Amino acid sequence: MADRIQKVLASYGVGSRRTIERWIEQGRVFVNGKPAQLGEVLSGKESVRVDGRTINLRGNRQPKNEQFIAYYKPTGEVCTRSDPEGRVTVFEAIKDPDQKRWVSVGRLDINTSGLLLLTTNGELAHRLMHPSYGIKREYSVRLLGKLSDTHCNLLKRGVKLEDGIARFKDITYSGGSGKNQWYRVSLEGGRYREIRRIFKALDFQVSRLIRIRYGPILLGDLRRGGSRRLTLKEIQTLHKNVGLSVR
Repeated sequence: MADRIQKVLASYGVGSRRTIERWIEQGRVFVNGKPAQLGEVLSGKESVRVDGRTINLRGNRQPKNEQFIAYYKPTGEVCTRSDPEGRVTVFEAIKDPDQKRWVSVGRLDINTSGLLLLTTNGELAHRLMHPSYGIKREYSVRLLGKLSDTHCNLLKRGVKLEDGIARFKDITYSGGSGKNQWYRVSLEGGRYREIRRIFKALDFQVSRLIRIRYGPILLGDLRRGGSRRLTLKEIQTLHKNVGLSVR
């Protein structure tokens, strides 16, 4: 192994190098019972603990030549590689991968925030986006107004949009006050501005939209603008869901 601690732990999906460096500075990482030092070199025989959790350095690292991250996209960023209007892109906001380049798994429009997956595996990204694999996406939605049971049933049966019938797999009320009401909705696929258009068909306006899940991957406790490497288990699950093997 013989590599710097932040690089080693990142290769096991513990977190990004930047995050691990911050944890080391905060005294949250221990090597052989002593606080870790930035740049410390590991051989692989050490006992490493992060927030009290033992990291198995004899386990599997990230798949070779592939990288995967979860990113909390803020509103105001666009998912294109360059923008003619000069707006910030997600590719400017995150660090380049060690090899190849990031491919985003689907897009979020400029006014939508939340979970965005990025990978250097183009085939995996393509399959995760393709509707034939039925990968479910889940969103937290704030509406102006409250839905009735009739509305919810209709949204699950399907409403007619200009590009065909669209429906939610699930819709659950999650609270609110005044005119602002929150719901969780899930759907398979992801046509352009589909959730906003579905609600607009029933004369409801979406005032905030956050993606909180993509397939088995949760937004979790990521902060806006933050990112983390996916764990090996998460990566294996993504591959399995679309019929690919981990290389």
